Amino acid sequence: MKLGDTLFELLSEAIGLEPNHLKDMGCSEGLMALGHYYPVCPQPELTLGTHKNAENDFLIVLLQDNRGGPTLSVGGVRAPLISNDKFKSVDHRVLANKVGPRVSLACFFMTNFVSRQRRYGPIKDLVSEHNPPKYRETTIKEFTTYFNNKGLNGTYTLLHFRL
Repeated sequence: MKLGDTLFELLSEAIGLEPNHLKDMGCSEGLMALGHYYPVCPQPELTLGTHKNAENDFLIVLLQDNRGGPTLSVGGVRAPLISNDKFKSVDHRVLANKVGPRVSLACFFMTNFVSRQRRYGPIKDLVSEHNPPKYRETTIKEFTTYFNNKGLNGTYTLLHFRL
């Protein structure tokens, strides 16, 4: 949680906001950690794996061993929404590996478990006449419901909320 708070402070400053801005919005209120274990796969070219995807969280910190992990892993879907695309979410996927086993721990900073009707959209301080909002406001419930119903099908969740 402390690392997340520090990262949110740095991210706030990186887009020209006060250090506590993202934390004050509730971006660091929830944390879910998922451990992943991938055994050795003798023929990884025959596995399906998951489609490329971008997560539905504000921020993900990935701790992994030295065997590699997702082809790319950064960000969170709502970061582009609230930053009005100043931050980008990176599509990624996990591929099977002949070397292993591989172990990782993904720490998701999210508000999915907080039952609020707060609406999230581009931060007002980041929009202007020359940089209008790129996304409509949404609740966590609406966003998460759409993400879960869509599934990991290779389409970018945030496109549904684009203006």
